[in-house]
Amino acid sequence: MTTQRWPTAWLMTDERLGDALDEAMVRAAAAGAGILVRHHRATRAERRSLAERVVALGAPLGMARDVALAEEMGALLVHNPGADTGALAFSLSVHDDVQAAAAASRRPALVFVSPIYPTRSHLGAPALGEVEALRLAARSEAPAIALGGVDQVRGERLMNLGFHGWAGIDAWLRT
Repeated sequence: MTTQRWPTAWLMTDERLGDALDEAMVRAAAAGAGILVRHHRATRAERRSLAERVVALGAPLGMARDVALAEEMGALLVHNPGADTGALAFSLSVHDDVQAAAAASRRPALVFVSPIYPTRSHLGAPALGEVEALRLAARSEAPAIALGGVDQVRGERLMNLGFHGWAGIDAWLRT
């Protein structure tokens, strides 16, 4: 049995990136990062088109919520699936103790713990901080990806503290 080697860096797509999304996807793909398509307000056709661009870049693909589209596109996993995933791997968001405990019982391939630091995508949301994020990651009993105000420098620091990897949105726009 082969164990899946999950990317240690991820781009979470976001409608806010607008025209900068292509640049962010190219940078993420070049770095070997996974790209998780999570355009929640987009139509299925728009999400499919975005997933096709990720595949064309050769980046590992994750799809948010839509199990059927994840299967059609050959995604590595589906994030926060809205249905049973069958044999397809899945990941879950972890923001608090309730979600960490739920993750431990569901046994996802990955958890995305957030927000670690203050972030533009969730203005005003209280940040977990490193200590609390590490505690939630451990409680979830799955390889954890640090998200929320994380860039490569912070991501590498968090990996040294015990996270499997890091994810970001704006981090992929910086040079």
